[in-house]
This record gives sequence, structure tokens and C-alpha cells, in this order.
Amino acid sequence: MSGIFGAYSAVKKTVLEEVYLGLYALQHRGQESAGISWIQDGSVASKRGLGLLHNAIDQKRLADGEAYNAIGHVRYVPLESSRLQNVLPISANYARGPIAIAHDGLITNLAELTRQLEQRGAIFQSSTNSEAILHMMAQKSHMQPIDALVDALRRIEGSYALAVLLENSLVAARDPYGFKPLVLGEREGTYYVASESCALDIVGATLLRDVEPGEIVVVNGKGVKSLRVRPEEKCRRLMHCSFEYVYTARPDSIIDGRSVYEARKEMGRRLARKSPCPGADLVAGMPDSGTIAAIGYAQASKTPFEMAVVRNRYVGRTFIQPTQKVRELGVKIKLNPIEALFKGKKAAIVDDSIVRGTTAERIVSMIRSCGAEEVHLRIASPPVLHPCRYGIDTRKENTLAAVRMTLDELCRKVGADSLDYLSEEDLTAAVGLPEEKLCTACFSGKYLEDEEK
Repeated sequence: MSGIFGAYSAVKKTVLEEVYLGLYALQHRGQESAGISWIQDGSVASKRGLGLLHNAIDQKRLADGEAYNAIGHVRYVPLESSRLQNVLPISANYARGPIAIAHDGLITNLAELTRQLEQRGAIFQSSTNSEAILHMMAQKSHMQPIDALVDALRRIEGSYALAVLLENSLVAARDPYGFKPLVLGEREGTYYVASESCALDIVGATLLRDVEPGEIVVVNGKGVKSLRVRPEEKCRRLMHCSFEYVYTARPDSIIDGRSVYEARKEMGRRLARKSPCPGADLVAGMPDSGTIAAIGYAQASKTPFEMAVVRNRYVGRTFIQPTQKVRELGVKIKLNPIEALFKGKKAAIVDDSIVRGTTAERIVSMIRSCGAEEVHLRIASPPVLHPCRYGIDTRKENTLAAVRMTLDELCRKVGADSLDYLSEEDLTAAVGLPEEKLCTACFSGKYLEDEEK
């Protein structure tokens, strides 16, 4: 799970601080590392570091630099991969010039590609997916960089949204199935690519459109050019990630023409109709990704909505902390229920999802300690039953709460009086995309590669 941002100024305006600001808007997509790369004197220059953006990169140093073309990346990585050599963008100076790559997604045939590249002499310096793309391009040094990139992307399976920095071009690419979001924006002659439209807002850019699945957008002094990774007929099967609408994306983003805010609110409305909580005194959401669904639930059920669980704004996302111990501690320092609102009340608590169950158990316990008479938990997505193969950190199936326990067992485990989920049909309807264009593999187990066999 990552956030990528890139900028190219056709009017020769320095863009380094804008890339920094774009990454700041995407910090929710990754808290473990950050990096920015640009071209300086014919080579790639980079600032990279571990931790949150403001700790990883000194903004003041960027303010003194000049670059008209730059890319950046924020990343969530498992703890064992939290090393500086794995911080993106990854860069190199090869036979055709400087190049840097920022990547959101997961290459599912990486092991096979790595073996082939190593047999041809490639030496890997990191454990990132993106390094394989660099090596594939380097082994096609007789091609122009854009052609070598297209050739490499045709060999990749899985998910990707890319921002690629070349000496005179900014390149954006999205996998043929559209798993990962990627948008294109513009302001006064400067073009931007970003994981989400909220990052365009922070630099004052206008959202032009989504990068289409299977499309490569090349921005340089000649303008904006569109290429195709594969023949267009192979891009008709789309698999936009449903979890972006449930949890990952910021609510003020628009992904593939659908407002994340409106999708989450509709999830809450549909959840209220499917799983009402008669006699509830209040509805509260788990901040922040459950709040909007809770508003929809309250409206549909005609129950008062209260901001009854307060979030410490200086603490990041609990789900994407790297270890279980930190996750457990993170719930306590991140969320605090307001005792006066819960005391003696029957409460419906709406959350976006239950992945491992840590947050749900802790917050129900905290609400009960406030004197709540009943706590009914409602989840604005289906049970997460299957590992994600395309980039979200749920890949260890035995860690998923809904896999380890039945609904009744999970309800008892988290300490709620009742527990229920949104259905897959309601999720699809709330997002507003056709079922065949939405990836719900983490809920349904319907993986793309299995269906194409």
C-alpha cells in the first residue's frame, strides 16, 4: 500500500515542494517511508528516509532546490522490509540515461521475473517490486526508455500504478485491470500524477481524468501523449479495488468517477437497512474511515449521530502499523470514547472493516468502561475472508479475524452485544461500479487469475 505523486512543469517552474505537499496529502497510504527523486546535472538526485514524511525528508532543503520534473512516494511496508535500500523511488543511471520509479501495487509474478533477470546477470540491491522493472529496462538498452518501459510492463502480472521519472519526461502507468487508482491533473502549465485526487487539491491542480487501465501517459516538452501497455481489447475486464472505497482512500478523493465520501455514506445507509439496531440511543463511527458510513447509518435509521469516539490527530492509522504489539498500543493512544455520551446508553458503533479484530475489541471494551448499557457493532463492508494478492497487507490468511472465528465467536471475542456486516451486493451497489468491474477478492475469494484460467 503506497502513495505516489509526480509533477512536470512545461513552464519551467520548480516542483520539489509541490511533490512534497502532494505526498503529505497521501500520507494515509503509507507511514513507514518517504522519498522524492528528481534529475540534477544529468543524474537522479533523491531524498529518502524512514518514518513519516516530515521526519524522512527535510522540506527546507527541497525549497532551495530547482527541478522541473520530480516524483515522490510514501509507503507502508512489512517490518522486515523497513530498510533504507527499500525506500522508493528506486533509481539508476543506465545506458539510456537517468530513471526513477515510484510504484503502488504488487507484482504477482515477481519471483519468476527475478529468477530470469538474475540468470541474465542482474544483481538486486533491494527487495522492492520496482527494481525488477529497472533491470528489465536496462536489459533492453537498445530501445528508447519509453519503449523499454512498455516492454517491461507487458511482462508484469498483478497490480501497479507507476510514476516514472525520465530525463525529459514524466510517465504515469496503470495496470490493465485498474486495480490501483491513478489520476492526472494540471495547473498553469504544470502536470501532476497522483494516487488520489485529494493530492491534486493541495497543490491547486484541476483533476483532468483518471489514468485509464492499461494506459501509459507521457508528459514532456511536446505535451501529453497516451500509449497502451497491451491491446485495448485486453483491458475491457476491469478490477478496481473495492477496499479503496471501504478504507484506503481519503474520503475527499474521487476514484474512477466515484466520490469516496458518497460511496461510504451509501454503505452506511444500506447497512442500516440490512442490520438495524432498534432502540439505539446514538450512532457513532470509528474515526476516521468509519465516520462517514456512520453518518449514513444514522440518517437511514433516524438515530442521532454523535462524534462520540475522538481520535488523537497526531497518531497514524492503526491497521497499517507494522507489528501486532504496536497495533494494540496504537488503539489506546489513538481513540478515546466520550464517557458522558455513552453512559447508560445503547450505542450502535459503525466501523469500515474488521481485518485482524484488534481495534474492534479494544474500542468496545473502552466504550463499555464508559458505562454503555449495550454496544452493537456494525461493519460497513463484508467480512475480510481472503488474503489480498494485489497490494493490501492482509496476505497472511490466518491473521484475519473472520477466518479464525464464526460471526458469533467474533462477536463474543470483541465483546459486542451484536455484530453484523454489509453484504457484497450492497457494497457493490454503494460503490456504484458494475460487479464485473470491482475487485472484491478479499471478501469473496474471486481472484482475477483464478477466473481467467
